[in-house]
Amino acid sequence: MQKAYKAILFDLGGVLIDIDYHATERAFEQLGVVDFKERYTQLAQNELFDRFECGAISPQHFVNLLLPFAQSGTSPNQVVSAWNAMLGSFPLEKIKLLERLSKTTPLYMLSNTNELHWIEVKRAWQKVTTQPMQHFFSAIYLSHEIGKRKPHPETFVWVCQQMGFEPADVLFLDDSPQHIEGATQAGLQVHYYQDAAAFYALFS
Repeated sequence: MQKAYKAILFDLGGVLIDIDYHATERAFEQLGVVDFKERYTQLAQNELFDRFECGAISPQHFVNLLLPFAQSGTSPNQVVSAWNAMLGSFPLEKIKLLERLSKTTPLYMLSNTNELHWIEVKRAWQKVTTQPMQHFFSAIYLSHEIGKRKPHPETFVWVCQQMGFEPADVLFLDDSPQHIEGATQAGLQVHYYQDAAAFYALFS
């Protein structure tokens, strides 16, 4: 049984926007990158992706580092397209839920995301609502802007300080078990997102 919370901290990919990691894997395989899934998964990723997510390298540099692994003649735009292939859409029902929750509870977002994905995420958002994200969220913390990532407990502690809430008063929702573990260590209340029905039931 969850204690009463004063604020909600949402993950983005897999919780609010639909994600298909295999779509990016397939797209890179079509470009001749045969071992992409060994380099990047939901549960682990190599240093290149970590650095990009923390804003340590630019989108252009990131694409240039991936290009040599693709077949000859692959363009930077094809690499960007393959990288963004995992991003789906925002279910309208979730936008409506955010609208309802935001009227009574401060909402925040913490996402391990990079500059290229964020551009595409904003496009996907604009397809389902004319309201800007800031209409629903008091603040949005993106790894490539804050230079910190989940699942490190210190990331959650820092975000709670920025939010102005004690970790114990924040409910965090994420679909990656290692992020749930990091948030738990930092003292937040957590909900491990595994299916939409349980997610909606949480707020019914």
